[in-house]
Amino acid sequence: MTTQSFTEQDVESFFDQTTSTYLNFWDSSGVLHTGYFDGDDDHDYQAAAERTSDVVATEAGINASSYVLDVGCGCGPFLIYLAERFNCRGEGLDLSTERINFARGLLTGEHAGLNVNFTHGSATAMPYEDNTFTHVVSQDSLCLIPDKPKTHSEVFRVLQPGGVFAFSDFLQPKTDISERGRKHVYDRVRWNYGYSYLGYQQALEDAGFVVTHARNLEPQIRQTYRVIGKAATERAAETDDPAAREWMLGFAESCGEIEHAIDRGEFGWGIFVARKPA
Repeated sequence: MTTQSFTEQDVESFFDQTTSTYLNFWDSSGVLHTGYFDGDDDHDYQAAAERTSDVVATEAGINASSYVLDVGCGCGPFLIYLAERFNCRGEGLDLSTERINFARGLLTGEHAGLNVNFTHGSATAMPYEDNTFTHVVSQDSLCLIPDKPKTHSEVFRVLQPGGVFAFSDFLQPKTDISERGRKHVYDRVRWNYGYSYLGYQQALEDAGFVVTHARNLEPQIRQTYRVIGKAATERAAETDDPAAREWMLGFAESCGEIEHAIDRGEFGWGIFVARKPA
């Protein structure tokens, strides 16, 4: 099936318009990424989401001396988690003004004083100098960027020699996507196309990186969308806003379709770590 041609403006508009609804049923603290579950009996999304952050941080080798850029930082919790756990410096970059505003709002109270900043901007034209960061991280957002090679080039540019690029992202294991998969997995979040597990590694190497670690985590996304789909259905029954209720029920339907997309080889998830040569 022919893919759509969504622009960065399409992605920005979608997440600006839906941020409050996502927060309403997914996680009000702003954690909106895939969880690393222990199995089908594990329904604790918060613990699973923190486990994903732990895995990415550990694989990246972040410590107190790190200067971290979170690309597609969304509502900001991952970067705040890194700054609190490791006492590192950080910058967050995201296309969505609404999500950046939410992230900035978190830097009060218990999070006040952290050495992090959040900036609205594009991953294809990062507002940072060459060789700035020791680490670039991301969770489940790079797939949404239409010009992925340009993003990889920008990540390479802003990393210091020897710097680490560590991230999780959604995968497109096969080229041809069914109409159902396109509607419920790709078009739902304005995603044009993705890489396969091996294709992603090749794309990183083409950008000049040395891939040091890759992990195919397809089974994990099943449980994430089972848990979140159930939460969306329950929250829809409690909301008085007809538009929000309809959107949540549509999201819940898509969560069920995602399992079928995984079975058809149309959707996957992985974690990758790459290094910029010194």
